[in-house]
Amino acid sequence: MFFSFEGIDGSGKSTQARLLADALRARGFEVVDVREPGGTVLGEQIRELLLDPESQISPRAELLLFSAARAQLVEAVVRPALNRGAVVIADRFYDSSTAYQGSGRGLAEAGWMKTLHRFATAGRSPSRTYLVDVSPEEAARRRSERPHDRIEQSDRDFYSRVRAGYRGLSRSEADRILVLDGTLSKEDIGARVLDDALALIRAT
Repeated sequence: MFFSFEGIDGSGKSTQARLLADALRARGFEVVDVREPGGTVLGEQIRELLLDPESQISPRAELLLFSAARAQLVEAVVRPALNRGAVVIADRFYDSSTAYQGSGRGLAEAGWMKTLHRFATAGRSPSRTYLVDVSPEEAARRRSERPHDRIEQSDRDFYSRVRAGYRGLSRSEADRILVLDGTLSKEDIGARVLDDALALIRAT
């Protein structure tokens, strides 16, 4: 079973990914948790480059770097884990590129992005994606308490476009993407995620 977590920076998605991984491990499941970009030697090198505030990266190059890291992650970690029956939990997957580079950077139409994602992931897709939704203003307030990486230095208009991109995805892929109110307590969000994830696992 493959789960992914999405949301704008500061939404709380990473916290929820960690809570689900811990809860499933406590119930005896083998869980492989990964982050994007990262999870492999190449992916971590790309992550350092992409998030470095001093890096000068064009939007097109940014998209291709994220996709390269994702392709390596799927080949080296995600596919082998799923093949042996493990639960994979991803802190971001290809929906991030659709929202951030597609909508935020204005790079491509959704159809073109889907072709790129299928190529980079060899057709792998999450069974469920949890979208933790908060306003750009609330996310900015949360991010104000930590140093900003290169992408987090983007302005509020950028994050508004990213959020709109996510919302568009949630409407077009409602069977896969579950939208969660990110202003609720992490415990309340986590309980809903765990109930949903366990139901999906039992149904397989």
